Amino acid sequence: MKTASLTLLTAVAALAMVSCSEDEPLSVADSHHSIQFRPAMGNVSRAAETNNTNLAAINVAAYLNDQLYFPVLEFDKGADGVFSSSPDYYWPTDDSRLSFTAYAPVNPGGDVALDATSHVMTDFSPAASMGDQVDFITADATGYRSANEATGVELTFSHKLSQIEVLAKTDNENYTFKVSGVRIAQPVAKADYDFNADTWTLGTDKAVYEATYDTPVVLTSTAASVMGDGHSAMLIPQQLTAWDNVNDSTNTAKGAYLAVKLEVATAATGVTVYPFPSDADCQWAAIPIDTDWQPGKTYIYTLDFTHGGGYVDPHDPQPGKPVLGGPIRFTVDVADWVAENVDQTMSTSQK
Repeated sequence: MKTASLTLLTAVAALAMVSCSEDEPLSVADSHHSIQFRPAMGNVSRAAETNNTNLAAINVAAYLNDQLYFPVLEFDKGADGVFSSSPDYYWPTDDSRLSFTAYAPVNPGGDVALDATSHVMTDFSPAASMGDQVDFITADATGYRSANEATGVELTFSHKLSQIEVLAKTDNENYTFKVSGVRIAQPVAKADYDFNADTWTLGTDKAVYEATYDTPVVLTSTAASVMGDGHSAMLIPQQLTAWDNVNDSTNTAKGAYLAVKLEVATAATGVTVYPFPSDADCQWAAIPIDTDWQPGKTYIYTLDFTHGGGYVDPHDPQPGKPVLGGPIRFTVDVADWVAENVDQTMSTSQK
């Protein structure tokens, strides 16, 4: 898996994106002609992703010859792992084609309209707390009784959000870096999703997603998560516009950036370097980002504090100021020797 590395210097670092999500199939099975769903999804380790273990219910709408066969209906997982509706819906016995549109979670964070004329979700917003954000997956399929009653209809779900993770590291042993929070700042926070076109239409609202925790992460040369409690963010796919920390330090344009709640001290003496001794209200170190987030991809940002500390967050005093100055260097000029003549007699005569 490739990662995106951000070196926190006093300049914007280059980013690369990571794709590690895969489509996750579900199959539709039949018991006494009832329409049921059986998951066949790969297990994943990230808390916010949907998988076989945490997927307990899905919503499905069905269509018969472009007419609504049944409206959005919840199918719940039983003890046998099969998803069923209550009461049951059945396959048409004349072998008519059924089309299915499915999504999860059943309350995705927007208003879903799946009927004969509309196939959209409006006003979708990720949860304000990153710890509460969840995956959003959709699937489409068609089936016939003759072909699929016994074998089931394969219903393949795909991820529609972008997953964001933030790691941090340092190779600079002269300082102790402690992180106790993370911000993903100013992405678009509301959008509409078109099930037919499989596209997002972005709104204008933006948000700052933040997580803080009591026990700080002490950075080492090994990159470690700074998300807190193993969470990752699930956000709307979009092309980010970076914060202009030079010309718009207070970020009136609401450009995107990553930030961590940071403490920096000298390792040998424990002298606090950041927050600034002159202003303890400065707490967050930020770096602009302009990644093009795509659906179904995980973006892993690695913040590297080896050669710098980024910029003071736009929300803090002295925004845009470098957290750490340039490396301490000395110019050395050794003065030329100056000759001083001293006459000393070597006489041994006695007076």
